[in-house]
Amino acid sequence: MKHNSILLAIAIVGITACNNASDNTAATAPAADITAAAAATPPPPMPDSATMAKNWMEYSTPGEAHKAIASEDGKWNAEMTFWMAPDAPPQVSKGTCENKMVLGGRYQQSIYKADMMGMPFEGMGYTGYDNGKNIVMSTWIDNMGTGIMYMEGPYNEATKTIELKGTTIDPGTRTEKSIRQTLKTIDNNTMEMEMFETPMGGTERKTMAIKYTRI
Repeated sequence: MKHNSILLAIAIVGITACNNASDNTAATAPAADITAAAAATPPPPMPDSATMAKNWMEYSTPGEAHKAIASEDGKWNAEMTFWMAPDAPPQVSKGTCENKMVLGGRYQQSIYKADMMGMPFEGMGYTGYDNGKNIVMSTWIDNMGTGIMYMEGPYNEATKTIELKGTTIDPGTRTEKSIRQTLKTIDNNTMEMEMFETPMGGTERKTMAIKYTRI
């Protein structure tokens, strides 16, 4: 949605510039009409205090989605396979992950520890479900970067899969890239995660796969 909004803004600026170059008077009239129309559109009615209190309660109360996230609480062994480049051989490392619900069952904290390419790796993530937006949200930080990665997306009950999407910075090129992550529940003791990335102007490729086995 944000990307589409940026494209729309660029298109509007381009059209306005062309109109100004040919006829300044003609360019200002549509803008005035748009402003007048926007001013004439009434804002949506405010709900009464009882409805607002009910909305707040529903928004802040953990529900079935939070219970589903909580089912992944506990300690897990993690076998990670990652690809540094499309033509590079896969590398494998092992680690552990511990999940626990925090803040009254509203968010799940994940602590991940592993050995990656001979160096200690530690990461921390938070997963939640926004009752207002009806989406799963995820943040991630680790000791091999200084940014905060954010992704969001739906939960597919039929396939027991969460698909999250977002953007992050490629440290090597310092350009933005799209990222996509899927997490599939195989059974109560097994999960599989896959991570994909699409560099600017490039095509999507898988960069990581993790198999989680409950300890």
